[in-house]
Amino acid sequence: MQKIILITVLLLSAFLTKVNAQEKGVYKNILDWTYWQPVSPNYEMSLEKNSEFKEENILTIKSVKSKINGFGTIMKSIKPDLYLGKTVKMSGYVKCNNIKSWTGLWMRVDYYDVAVLAFDNMRKNPIKGTKDWAKYEIVLHVPVDATSISYGVLLDDTGQVWFKDIALEIVDDTTPETGLTKGRDHQSIPFETRAKAIGNEIKSITSSEKKALKKEIEQIDSDLDNKVITKEQADDLKLKKAAVHAANIDSKVSVQEEKLNQLVQDKVDGKVQDAKDTRSGGRMVIFGTNSEELRPNQTEFNISSLKVYNGQEDKDERQSKRTTSQFVFAAGLNNVITDGEVKKSDFRYLGSHFYEIGVSYNSRLLNNSNLLHAKYGLSVMYNNLRPTDNRSFEVNGNQTNLTVNPIELKDSRFRNVSLVFPLHLEFDFTKPEVKNDKTYFKSHQSVRIGLGGYAGVNLKTKQILQYENSDLKSTEKTKGDFNTGDFVYGLSTYIGYKATSLYLKYDLNPLFKDNAVKQNNVSLGLRFDFN
Repeated sequence: MQKIILITVLLLSAFLTKVNAQEKGVYKNILDWTYWQPVSPNYEMSLEKNSEFKEENILTIKSVKSKINGFGTIMKSIKPDLYLGKTVKMSGYVKCNNIKSWTGLWMRVDYYDVAVLAFDNMRKNPIKGTKDWAKYEIVLHVPVDATSISYGVLLDDTGQVWFKDIALEIVDDTTPETGLTKGRDHQSIPFETRAKAIGNEIKSITSSEKKALKKEIEQIDSDLDNKVITKEQADDLKLKKAAVHAANIDSKVSVQEEKLNQLVQDKVDGKVQDAKDTRSGGRMVIFGTNSEELRPNQTEFNISSLKVYNGQEDKDERQSKRTTSQFVFAAGLNNVITDGEVKKSDFRYLGSHFYEIGVSYNSRLLNNSNLLHAKYGLSVMYNNLRPTDNRSFEVNGNQTNLTVNPIELKDSRFRNVSLVFPLHLEFDFTKPEVKNDKTYFKSHQSVRIGLGGYAGVNLKTKQILQYENSDLKSTEKTKGDFNTGDFVYGLSTYIGYKATSLYLKYDLNPLFKDNAVKQNNVSLGLRFDFN
């Protein structure tokens, strides 16, 4: 009785869908490859023969418009059963002509239609322009949750691409993935998402079989109209076709129902996680570093590093990326080296100071070691000098000299502001951290040593004099180059623990470029790298 009801419903559904509007495009096949072509085509997709390759099949995608906003692809979709839990390499030979944007191989691993588990389309390493035949490869790991693998060749914008000998093969799990979305980074899919996906798949199976039956009934009706078959034969064929599709639905849905039953059992056994709790776990405002473990869904607002972390897992993941960013602040004493020494300086030791504000990026150089990092970024440096003995700077031609001011000065300050690009090789002795069988390579958690330098441009030079004139307090600010150079460059080093370091920097360029006595700026202070 149940099958009779299903056959009746299928026949009724097929009849009703005949009145629906046709899709503005259709999937077509070339050999065992598939492509979707709109009514107003952007591309020609076809099979070519080439005497150079004898009997080999060569597929091609060719643009038919001068400008296209989008892409065309020839593809396959397969069941992932042979590849579950394994690393797969897709390879093939590609030739292209006059590619305006890019072309390439692509492969995607899906969990039904709710999650892309792994993906690469060579967007980071595209094929462009005109290229002769060459072999290309992409590699993805296929998680055990996968339900399908799709792959093919795509052409973005205009041009023509040919391809042949596309193949999938299992490779060693140590082979690096090339994907934008890596299968090895795949997180477990929550129970609710899986259950909903299986339910949607059951609906999709029923819908697909109804559409297939609709087309067959249309063909039967056409044969009846053309008197190829009789009315009795048409009715009998419709019942048989409906019975076939009902059987297809029954067998395919049974597979999905078995998956659903197994999913429920896994849930009972604690093998499947629930959807993440999105309720707030509280907020924490931090300045500096925080070694306290965050609770699930607890939010940390780190003012010093200008970052927001949503839970400990998010914090661990972001702080252990190959490249992390830091807010940099440094301050301390500033002076000049004259004839190789700082003693007997013309500038106050405690009154002269420097400070630096910037952003740095810290990139781990080795895959499985946390020791070596490249540290680079952009900083604004302020170097201040306060002359002794009531003196200030005067420019005399190409010489800049300290002279005694005729007015008693309350303050005399000389400031250079520069924009520099620091670069350091950093030795970070933070040990890798293992959580839930995953290794995290965090930085700025232990002793750090940096060796390097900086180079940049002077933004401005200014002298500030403060004095009293007839019981009135006056401030005189003079801007100019004071014969300083346009460029600044030097050496710098630091050694510290976690975010705090002792910082030393030395300008290789003289303070005044043409002065008879060369003086070079030197700074010593504390540096804070808020990760």
